[in-house]
Amino acid sequence: MNKPHDDSIRRRGDCRPRGGRGHFEQTGRREHRDRRGAHFDQDTGDDRRTAPGRKQRDGQRGERTQRAQAERRQRHAHDPRARRSGRGGRGAERGLSPQARARLRILRDEYDPWDDDPVDPDEERDTYVDVPGGIRLQKALAQAGVASRRACEELIAAGRVSVDGQIVRRFGARVDPEKSEIRVDGMRVVTSQNLRYYALNKPRGVVSTMFDPEGRPTIGDYAAQIGPIEERLFHVGRLDTDTEGLILLTNDGELANRLTHPRYKVTKTYLAKVPGPVPRDVIRQIRKGVELDDGFVKVDSFRVIDNIEPKALVEIRLHEGRKHIVRRLMKAVGHPVSDLARTQIGPVGLNNLKSGTIRALTSQEVSELYTAAGM
Repeated sequence: MNKPHDDSIRRRGDCRPRGGRGHFEQTGRREHRDRRGAHFDQDTGDDRRTAPGRKQRDGQRGERTQRAQAERRQRHAHDPRARRSGRGGRGAERGLSPQARARLRILRDEYDPWDDDPVDPDEERDTYVDVPGGIRLQKALAQAGVASRRACEELIAAGRVSVDGQIVRRFGARVDPEKSEIRVDGMRVVTSQNLRYYALNKPRGVVSTMFDPEGRPTIGDYAAQIGPIEERLFHVGRLDTDTEGLILLTNDGELANRLTHPRYKVTKTYLAKVPGPVPRDVIRQIRKGVELDDGFVKVDSFRVIDNIEPKALVEIRLHEGRKHIVRRLMKAVGHPVSDLARTQIGPVGLNNLKSGTIRALTSQEVSELYTAAGM
C-alpha cells in the first residue's frame, strides 16, 4: 500500500518526495535550486538568475582574485628567499660564469622592492624624461646626503624635488648624478661624486697658495690631509700671511669663481682687533663708505663687539675682494688692525673648527653656498 504523498517531508529545493518519482509541475517541467539558490530549468536550460546579481557576484570574485594575486606579489617582493630562487632556481645559475654569478649577487644586494615605482592610472604623469642608464632619483638624493632613501621618497611624493627645472613625483625617475640639476625646495643639491668641498681654518704664517717656491707652509700642505684628489682644488678667496681664518677649498671651478667675484655679492665676515675705543663718528663714517687709493669702499655691515681700551673688537662684513681691503679700510679711519681673522664666507662659518684643521662641508652647506652664489 502506497503511503500518501506528504509535502512536509520534502527537503528544501528537492522536487521529489521521499521514495517516489520526480514531481512534475503543471507546466510539465522539472525545476530545482542550485547551490547558489538560483532557479534553473533542467529541460530548457534556462538560467533565471537576474543579470545584475550575476555581474555583482562575478565582480566580487574577480576582486578577491586580484587581491590574492597582489598579496602573493607583495610577499614575493619582500621575501629574500623568493627573490633568490627566481624562475629557474639555483640550478639555472650553475651554468653562469663566476663573474656573472658575482655580478648577480651584487644586483640582488642592491635591489630594493621599495624602489619600484607604482603606476597609478588616475595620477597624471610628469613630463620629465628619464636619463637612459641613470640611477633612481631617491638614490641620488640619498647618496648626496640629503636624507635617508625613505625620507627622500617622501620629499619626491610631496612635489618638493625638481630635476632640470621640472617637478618630479615618480620614485623611479632616472637621473644622471654628474649632469642633472637636482633641487630640493629650490636649493641645488650636488649629486656628483667627483666634486669636493672643504673648509680650512688657516693659521697665521701660512701662505694662501697650493705651493710656495720659497718653501714656506701653504694651504696645500693642509689639503694633503684629505688624501689624493684627481682634479685641482681652488681656494675661495685669499688671506694674507698674517691673517688667519676660513678658506674654502673645492674643485668646483664655477662655484669658486662666483663666491669670489664681487658681482655676486657673497659676503665675507671678519673679526678685527683695533685700538679702542672706536668713536661713534668713526662707526658712522665706515658705514657710509670710505675713499681709498684704489676707489670707494662700502661695507655691508659694521658693528663693535667690544669697545674697551686699549683694544676694541669689531666685526666687518663686505663682499669686495680687493687686496688687504679690511686692513686698509681701518687704517684709513685711524684704527689700524693688529689681529685679523675671517670667520665666515656666505652661509658657511668656522664654528668649532680648530686652527690648522680641515673638514668636508655638509650637503646642506654646499646647497646654501649655491644659493648664495645664485646657482
